[in-house]
Amino acid sequence: MKDNLVRFGVAMEAHLLEALDALVEERGGTRSELLRDLARAEVTRSRVADGVPSVAALTIVYDHHVRDLTERLTEFQHGLGEKVRATMHVHLDHDNCLEVIVMHGQSDELRRAADKLLATRGVTHGGIEIIATSAEHEHEHEHEHEHEHGGHRHTHKAAPAAKPAPKPKAARPKR
Repeated sequence: MKDNLVRFGVAMEAHLLEALDALVEERGGTRSELLRDLARAEVTRSRVADGVPSVAALTIVYDHHVRDLTERLTEFQHGLGEKVRATMHVHLDHDNCLEVIVMHGQSDELRRAADKLLATRGVTHGGIEIIATSAEHEHEHEHEHEHEHGGHRHTHKAAPAAKPAPKPKAARPKR
């Protein structure tokens, strides 16, 4: 069933509207489409409550010439243990590298780890996207199943039912 569209007014600074319109033109869409996309993304982000099973993609850009930074970043990731699922390292230019770190664990733990890495001296840009996962993605199944991990197949036995995730905190209306 399709939702009805509702019209409403939005007030914003002129320079912000100009930047928004430039983005709309670049993407070949409309203001309404872009605002709906932004609203959906923010609603999704706000629904990730603390302490729920989640996955995260942390992106950082850093100056690899900063003394011991590469070693500190590697040591920090090793300290996270199995929370780190994968990393990708890209040389951007002579001075800068980009890393994408894919993690899983409790949402608040992932957020704290990201905050610590983003605050590290030499990290110049970055951000994290956290997505709540279902219990199924955490291997808490009520049935036996088989799938691949790292190139080998294995079977997961039935696990006790997981506790339901806490309800997300209600967002306060913005004024």
